[in-house]
Amino acid sequence: MTDELPTGAREMVEYYIEEEHGYLSWLGVSVEDFTKNSITLAIPYDEKLTNTTDPPTIHGGIAATLADTAGGLALRPSLADPLNGGVATINLNINYLRRASGDLAAHAEVIRAGNSVGVSEIYVESETPDGETQMVAAGMGAYRLFQD
Repeated sequence: MTDELPTGAREMVEYYIEEEHGYLSWLGVSVEDFTKNSITLAIPYDEKLTNTTDPPTIHGGIAATLADTAGGLALRPSLADPLNGGVATINLNINYLRRASGDLAAHAEVIRAGNSVGVSEIYVESETPDGETQMVAAGMGAYRLFQD
């Protein structure tokens, strides 16, 4: 299986995130890497996304949003029509490993893409309060694939 994306797929995803999806755009999500079987998305640190801790830490819901979005988008190239088909979350399991206090990056890998259901494994990294970049969450998502 080749790692090449269908023509226009990356541009469509970037446009969708930056221009069409208000929440992802508000979070500042960007596409860092995108292949036929994986995607890496990032969110820059912003105080509006933090818990009221000292030092401030990124709210876990932000990591979950990034993981869910990456897991679903990683499956889009497996659709019969990647530009017009759809993906919806069936189940998302996130395990938080440590507090995050910097930029977030989620990397999702396709585990299996069937005709109607796909599964992705997702890892989220961030700078931790001690200044190291480490995995802060790990998860797996199941997604309904709409082969329109």
